[in-house]
Amino acid sequence: MPNQATVRSREPDVVGRLAKFFPQATPVRIPIKLSRSKHSENGDSAVTSQANDHHSDDNDANDSIFFQNTVIEFGTPREVLFTVDRPLEFADRVLVESADGSLHAEASVVAVQYHPERTAVAARFLKNVPNWIVKS
Repeated sequence: MPNQATVRSREPDVVGRLAKFFPQATPVRIPIKLSRSKHSENGDSAVTSQANDHHSDDNDANDSIFFQNTVIEFGTPREVLFTVDRPLEFADRVLVESADGSLHAEASVVAVQYHPERTAVAARFLKNVPNWIVKS
């Protein structure tokens, strides 16, 4: 059990090292579902062309593939920072969805830091996402 707690406590540290490159980064803990565009390497493809249409589940399913569940550890008004246990690369497109549905946005990977068993990722929203993160 101590090893499991140690691994979990390191997650913010791994992402925290990447967050130093984003001066506006604020610590948050938002569980998300991360999906990857089928056409991630093709800059012309959009994952969520109808993201605001709640009836577009079929379209979203056709345009993206579930990648993994993770947690946003840090955020800025334009970026989300999290870890993944599978490879993501610069310019990959992902769909970020919170469990409560308050966040549903496409983002592009702008930074990665590789660590044993985990990769810290920063992804920038492709469109403005107003008030997704509120600073007090």
